[in-house]
Amino acid sequence: MSSEGFLKEMQTIGEKLLLKLQKLPKADPVEIVSFCVVLLFIVTVLLLMIIACSCCCYSCCSCDGRPDHRRRKIQVRPIAH
Repeated sequence: MSSEGFLKEMQTIGEKLLLKLQKLPKADPVEIVSFCVVLLFIVTVLLLMIIACSCCCYSCCSCDGRPDHRRRKIQVRPIAH
């Protein structure tokens, strides 16, 4: 997909969302609740993605961005009898 097509698609989605938000005060209670549930789901997914990315990045690198070599996994071997 080209960048122009992507931008057009995002603009279309934004316009639909704006239209939904404008119609929300006149909507049925069921429609309001379903819209809030979908919105809450989207926010939760985005928040979990941010947390996962930050945890992954933090575990790979120290705070200054360099890899932390002290945290290497040590392989444990059984004791021979």
